[in-house]
Amino acid sequence: MGQTHPSTPAQRAQWANQMLAHDHDYGFVTQLSATIGVSRPTLYAWKARAQQALAQAFTDTATTTAVTPAVATHILALLVESHSSYASIQVCLRRLTGQQVSIGTIAAVVAEAQQRALRWMATHAPAQARSVALDEIYANNRQGAYLNVVDTHSWAVWAAEGPLPVDAERWTLVLWLAQDRGLRWHTTVSDGGDALRSACQIVDPDGAHGRDHWHVFHTWSQVQHRVARQVRTLQERTPTVERQAARVAAGQKPRGGKPKTDVVAHQAEVAHMERTLAELRALGHMLHDGLAVVVVDHLGLQDAARRAQDLTAVRDLLAELQTTSPHVAHAELKRLHTHLRLAAPALLTFVPPLDAVHARIEPVVGTAGLALIAWAWQRRQTLGWDTDQLVAGLPEAWRAAARVLIHAWETATRASSAVENWHSILRPHLAVHRTLSAGMLALLAVWHNHRVFTRGVHKGTSPLHLSGLGDAPTDWLIALGYGPAAAPATPPAAHPPVLALAA
Repeated sequence: MGQTHPSTPAQRAQWANQMLAHDHDYGFVTQLSATIGVSRPTLYAWKARAQQALAQAFTDTATTTAVTPAVATHILALLVESHSSYASIQVCLRRLTGQQVSIGTIAAVVAEAQQRALRWMATHAPAQARSVALDEIYANNRQGAYLNVVDTHSWAVWAAEGPLPVDAERWTLVLWLAQDRGLRWHTTVSDGGDALRSACQIVDPDGAHGRDHWHVFHTWSQVQHRVARQVRTLQERTPTVERQAARVAAGQKPRGGKPKTDVVAHQAEVAHMERTLAELRALGHMLHDGLAVVVVDHLGLQDAARRAQDLTAVRDLLAELQTTSPHVAHAELKRLHTHLRLAAPALLTFVPPLDAVHARIEPVVGTAGLALIAWAWQRRQTLGWDTDQLVAGLPEAWRAAARVLIHAWETATRASSAVENWHSILRPHLAVHRTLSAGMLALLAVWHNHRVFTRGVHKGTSPLHLSGLGDAPTDWLIALGYGPAAAPATPPAAHPPVLALAA
């Protein structure tokens, strides 16, 4: 399979122009091929395309379609919705609508839309402080990255910049730029990278900066699978050790460079590795349970101090397991312990705000009532209850307070999955365009922010509606000034008791 050259359309256009300008210079294509690392046939193909585009631009003007608002919306819809390149947009317009639009016209339409999107991003922000997820996605060949700030509860994108080097200075500038645009946050969550952590401390030294739980669980799962693979490898060697022992018992020499002939010692090693794996799994379950939104024990709901003690206990037990484990597992368990030790201070950032809500609700329902509501909420899927059914099963005097509790638990920020979802949207466009400009990032962000959810609990609303911008249109093209004006969509009303009591 051929490998696509990692160049941008702008670079290919520049090289094609150089070949056209030096059309009669012997050796120029060979020299260019050696300089940029592209084969001569590929360069000649680019040159032919450039010549064809020039011929079309100057000789095929009779069939060129004027850039009407309808043509512009078609171009932008194909660009964003179908991840099309400019050449693919040209083909689609010609085959589906009979419109002949030049590459230059398509580029001009896209450039204008990108400028409008940049102005939109600079002038829109939620009125209230939000919880945001921070992360970067690398460009092709890891040449810079795109730094993103995404709302964790509405999935709205409030900053997308790049490609930039991933360091504390660039992240600090991105966060300051978001603040200048009006974005305010009460919590951030990230994967805990050094650059991100340093930038958050500079921009918001007193803020709550949490650690994404998924990355910790993913690292734990990786180590656990590697230890399990080591256990399977030892178990699969057992027949070989038994055969070697039989040869020794028969007076024959064992085979191999470093043969193992002691069956008892091998079985002890296997048993030791199996115990290590079992203890590692048990500690993983303890960590998962301890990082749940709410933790209930015989004393009721655990507060931040007690949960921090449990997390410290898991970390200390993991350190002890690492020292007593077989030598082959030392490196993996040490890496896991280091990862957990560095992440631990930010893993429980979401707990103090919940403790404040619990303290306000406890006089209404009591300590036992808090534990009961938490127990039922943890098992709501097993019981087959939604929020309304759960609340209806409680005493009437508790119901308003229970809605406040459930709202706080459901909106607790523990993961940066919102920004990962945004990355999954960027990846197909990166595959097509190789590099995304600031204008293209803004265009995609505007499109994403106005998308209406077609299913689920937020059906009929967009990320902007969930961010408090209820008058936002449901069509991103209308938001950018394309097409007829439309009446703003009214999102479904949230539960009034929750918002009123939470305020």
